[in-house]
Amino acid sequence: MKFLFDLGGIFFDWNPKYFYINFFKTQQELNYFLNNVCTLEWNLKQDGGRLIKEAEEELIEKYPKYVKEIKLYYPNHRKMIRGVFQNSIDVLSHLHEQNFLCYVLSNWSAETFQGMTDEYPFLKKFDGLLISGIEKMIKPNLEIFNLAIKRFKLIPKETVFIDDNLHNINAAKKLNFRTIHLSNPYLIKKKINIHLNSFSKI
Repeated sequence: MKFLFDLGGIFFDWNPKYFYINFFKTQQELNYFLNNVCTLEWNLKQDGGRLIKEAEEELIEKYPKYVKEIKLYYPNHRKMIRGVFQNSIDVLSHLHEQNFLCYVLSNWSAETFQGMTDEYPFLKKFDGLLISGIEKMIKPNLEIFNLAIKRFKLIPKETVFIDDNLHNINAAKKLNFRTIHLSNPYLIKKKINIHLNSFSKI
């Protein structure tokens, strides 16, 4: 059995609100900015390989009122990480010690991912990292899953894919991956143990 992990929501507690909460006077203003200007959909395009400079220019033209706030988004991307989920790191370490191969398939901008493996050394425990912004393709598109299958020599029915996004989980199911929709990262050990136990009985 092999394991294919997402990063955000599984290992990293990331949310733009953690940074921007100090820049707006009211919750209403904060919500408007993140729901209408620097949205998750806009950010996803950078995860797919679009350059940050191009993304900023697009938004500034549409929302000139928010020039300052828009330009703060990516230079402060690390500050949007409130922390890591240590229990997930512990699970990774345990799997690594048991000689299970573990990989990453994550939607993440190539530009903001630079330096992450040095800043967060636990990432070096993975046997391979597939970052969407580098490949210029994103989940839940099947092409990036097929790339992971080829690059990491995965057999989907013998690979557990762990993600907090249901759309990504549903895509993985189409390719016959075993899946864990991890809406609560603190349940990761329990969920993975279920798969380990069921696989050992085959």
